[in-house]
Amino acid sequence: MTLKACVIGWPIEHSRSPLIHGHWLGLHGIDGSYAKKAVSPDDLKKFISSMCENGFAGCNVTVPHKETVLKFAGQSDEAARIIGAANTLWFDKGVLHASNTDGYGFLANLDERAPGWDENRSCALVLGAGGASRAILHALGSRSFRDVILVNRTRSRAEALAAHFKGAFRVADWEKRNALVGECALLVNTTTLGMTGQPPLELDLSNAAEGCVVNDLVYAPLKTKLLEHANDAGLRGVDGLGMLLHQAVPGFEKWFGVRPEVSSELRELVIADIETA
Repeated sequence: MTLKACVIGWPIEHSRSPLIHGHWLGLHGIDGSYAKKAVSPDDLKKFISSMCENGFAGCNVTVPHKETVLKFAGQSDEAARIIGAANTLWFDKGVLHASNTDGYGFLANLDERAPGWDENRSCALVLGAGGASRAILHALGSRSFRDVILVNRTRSRAEALAAHFKGAFRVADWEKRNALVGECALLVNTTTLGMTGQPPLELDLSNAAEGCVVNDLVYAPLKTKLLEHANDAGLRGVDGLGMLLHQAVPGFEKWFGVRPEVSSELRELVIADIETA
């Protein structure tokens, strides 16, 4: 029997998940398929309720459905509950389970691309207070960072997010971001600034501490201006592509029964797709 999974969103054309999972299916010789499914908000409940009977082992979830799908899950793991959103669904004995693997992907990417990045857990500066930021705050909390500074162009959103997570999170004004760079051992951009077609991210790294790691979650372009500036300043820069690749691993294992690896071959395959888009 062919095993089936998919990614759902509205819109969905931009997703590279079929490329990633298709690579792993072929590599492991699995009789399976992974497709894009455009599902509107009005059709979401119907799609989820009929997913099992239509032969799907589960699915990935992207915007704008990540928060809504939680209400349809019979079981949600700790990450999904705390973050308040899910990106991975699967069936186990007929029960729909939900997880959020974005934080896992974020940590796995840094562990791979910048070994030892979390040895200094004194301070992290996170730019942005959207959905991606929620997963990053949860992940940094799991690695016991002692001070996480959240800055966002709309301060009230940052304050609401910090209040949701509680713990070692504080909020600062967006205008103070350059001065705060000097305090942090890790800097993470979770905004769309610097992405192809978006305004640039204006950030001065000249006072960054030695050994600071700069992670830009943007991966189109792969090497953003922020990462170029980090390189020029002698800092370790990590692009966002690895997070995309690593977050896909747990779902593939749930649906197809094999835990895949994020290889250089897969990375180059996705880079080639980004560059030709």
